[in-house]
Amino acid sequence: MGGTVTAVSSNGTYSFTKPNRESITLLAGLGVEGDVHAGTTVKHRFRMEKDPSQVNLRQVHLIHEELFDELRESGFAVAPGELGENVTTRGVDLLGLPVGALLHIGDQAVVEVTGLRNPCAQIDDFQKGLLKQVVGRGESGVVYKSGVMSVVREGGLVRPGDSVKVELPAGPHQPLEIV
Repeated sequence: MGGTVTAVSSNGTYSFTKPNRESITLLAGLGVEGDVHAGTTVKHRFRMEKDPSQVNLRQVHLIHEELFDELRESGFAVAPGELGENVTTRGVDLLGLPVGALLHIGDQAVVEVTGLRNPCAQIDDFQKGLLKQVVGRGESGVVYKSGVMSVVREGGLVRPGDSVKVELPAGPHQPLEIV
């Protein structure tokens, strides 16, 4: 099981989108070097207002590029980094991974999947109607399509073109929930 990194993005200031980079450096236990969301405690503004001492389970945001293909078919033009993700992948069923799955990215980096990203109303500010495209209804209830969140277990340089290898945790597997 595996895929490829198609883009990497980071931003040192709070902004909905993140500019693409030639590479990013993942730092163990922290996140993306220089990114506003890096740290051991939560850095998302809404979550900091509730409890700034929460452990940061959202150090690295990953989105599958196949989502952009699906959105394009619905009339939306979205490019890597525009939904605030740090790593854009192709060929990995991110939404189908269980909690605790390890993603080996490039030569050294390893991230552990912690849960789903819950999209916020800012998505509709970016493109009106987009929120309904990334949150839908499925057989088992609400379906969140806007990627997964993770923590950095092993640091390293990540670039477009790097391989992504999936290592599943021992079973039984716990399905992803919002973190």
